Amino acid sequence: MLLDLSTIEIYVRPGHTDMRKAINGLTVMVQDYMYQNPLSGSLYLFCNRQRRILKALYWDRNGFCLWQKRLEKHKFPWPMTQEDARQISTEQLSLLLKGIDFRHEHTALKYSHVS
Repeated sequence: MLLDLSTIEIYVRPGHTDMRKAINGLTVMVQDYMYQNPLSGSLYLFCNRQRRILKALYWDRNGFCLWQKRLEKHKFPWPMTQEDARQISTEQLSLLLKGIDFRHEHTALKYSHVS
């Protein structure tokens, strides 16, 4: 199974998640805390308290897929509040997996005139 990230929505669960949870426990979190449908085909991301383990949950037409990445050194830049968490793009997922905190990027400035 190959996942085409350009066609799916990616959601981040803020704060820490108990990484002992497997597919069933994570689907409950998607429904009850993220207010999403785990069967929608979207990708859902979870991180542990130490921010070294990331799990991704995905529904693939006839069953769930669960991926895990564990960092041996360093930590994932992870949102801790609901305000910081949001749907992210494929590019932002790539940055997240590389350890780049895209949430604190420079914001675009818009001026109406030059002073």
